[in-house]
Amino acid sequence: MSRSKVEQYIARNELLSGGEKIIVGVSGGADSVALLDILHSFRLECVVAHCNFHLRGGESNRDAFFVEELCKKYGLKYERIDFDTETHAAINSVSIEMAARELRYNWFEQLRVIHMADKIAVAHHRDDSAETVLLNLIRGTGIRGLTGIAPMNGYIIRPLLCLSRDEIVEYLKKRRLSFVEDSTNSEDLYARNKIRLNVIPVLETINPSAKESINKTAKHLAQVANIYYLYMAQAKAGIFADNKINTTILVQYPEPEAILFELLSPYGFNSATIKRISESITSRPGKIFYSETHELLKDREYLILKKKDTLAVESYNIRKEESVLSHPIHLKIERTLINGNLLIDKDKNVICVDANKLNYPLTLRKWRQGDWFIPLGMKGKKKVSDYFTDQKFSLFDKKAAWLLCSGDDLVWIVGHRSDDRFKIRSDTTEAVKITYNNST
Repeated sequence: MSRSKVEQYIARNELLSGGEKIIVGVSGGADSVALLDILHSFRLECVVAHCNFHLRGGESNRDAFFVEELCKKYGLKYERIDFDTETHAAINSVSIEMAARELRYNWFEQLRVIHMADKIAVAHHRDDSAETVLLNLIRGTGIRGLTGIAPMNGYIIRPLLCLSRDEIVEYLKKRRLSFVEDSTNSEDLYARNKIRLNVIPVLETINPSAKESINKTAKHLAQVANIYYLYMAQAKAGIFADNKINTTILVQYPEPEAILFELLSPYGFNSATIKRISESITSRPGKIFYSETHELLKDREYLILKKKDTLAVESYNIRKEESVLSHPIHLKIERTLINGNLLIDKDKNVICVDANKLNYPLTLRKWRQGDWFIPLGMKGKKKVSDYFTDQKFSLFDKKAAWLLCSGDDLVWIVGHRSDDRFKIRSDTTEAVKITYNNST
């Protein structure tokens, strides 16, 4: 019996423990009607949630009315929302399918919070899981996408994954329950429908149990994935720290590209870019790879990851009366008269300079080709670019560096080295102490 089969599936996967309050997504189709009937029979407190996506004209309104009448029959609370799905898809540059999914699940979560519900139940079944595996195989989502639909994801549970579509329809017939048909299910406009209507029937001519075989493989891959992700977590811990990937250690692992995929795909890098990154490991440093949100630098023995810069301005003035600069970096500026020996702080994030040698406003800016200074303790000029090379600055380090200048003269490569021309001398009467807080 389908109901007992679902009950056993719920217990085996620990989806419910009894007595929970559930938000139940009900479209009015066969799957969701069966889900609601089964959960209601378990005497759970159900709140029915129906989304009208306004994609099928009068049929969409028909479905909403059907679900409302169904709730009256069961005596359940009915929540309905109307979405302009096409506009949402256009604004966010996503497919209609993705837009509907985003809108649906975001609203379900809002309802869960409002009603203080324990779970959100949706009506995916075993055939849906097989279709998802094939869809993800075509899209190239990696091992994660080949494990099928999970019984539980956060607050979302899927109690019908143990049933096929045929079993669900048979259950409804025995219970004499009516449902509405979505006319678009017979059209191959969407990718999932194409899989269901065109691909799976061909596979079933080869193996009548194709869907069952796909789901068995997905279950096996889910078990393998647990081992895979445990290994990946250990690999990541060994090579990735402070946004740097140690390529010397990385290449000692089998399949470095797979490790890079798991590390970098969460930052928006696609498989094609990750392949190029992997191929660059043995090449000369300096190449930069981009995702929508991040950039990755191939340095000497590291791949360095950082968010894309959003600052357009690269020069800031500091007036004489200012004591604190909070943007783009945090500087504290203190003026003090010298009466006797001044204790010079040896912290690289602090400098003390002769106040009388500063011309205001000071300028905080980025490095430019041709910049030079006289490093503290030296007598000759040194190009800033040469200093960067000596200190093994990566390209990202160079781009991130700030120079504090007095007129055309460099006072301090902030957080690194100051200029000898501005140091405290025996005849200095007033000093300026500048502290860089690089933790803010």
